[in-house]
Amino acid sequence: MSSTRTSTYQGFTAEERAAMKERAQEVKKESRRRSRAEKAAEAERDVLAKIAEMPESDRVIAECVHAAVKANAPMLAPRLWYGMPAYARDGNVVCFFQSADKFTSRYATLGFNDDANLDDGPMWATSYAVTEVTREVRARIADLIRQAVS
Repeated sequence: MSSTRTSTYQGFTAEERAAMKERAQEVKKESRRRSRAEKAAEAERDVLAKIAEMPESDRVIAECVHAAVKANAPMLAPRLWYGMPAYARDGNVVCFFQSADKFTSRYATLGFNDDANLDDGPMWATSYAVTEVTREVRARIADLIRQAVS
């Protein structure tokens, strides 16, 4: 059976290819680090440097997420993941921040992976669009991070 539709698939976008290259560089860099303390300190410096490079609107949100993780889930280790700030437990990324600028998106995203304890019945959100930091947004981010590691 043949299809009469023509495919418009062009492969990965330039942004997606760049993210994959960043991830390959991250893995290479992680393998060169020596001690656990050195790895942790360098990984946090990398995350803070990546946040500092972001456009102001994304940087403010990323700083909020970083502060919320440090205050509410200090057991999560900061690291870069596909060029994005991420926070891992036992080497597995629990949550991450994706700048709107990263994939030319309308909004920044706070995302959670399978290791996050956000389960709420048969369906729950694993990604949240964030457009600005307000008192309510700060509280919601802190609540989600606490729940994710509970």
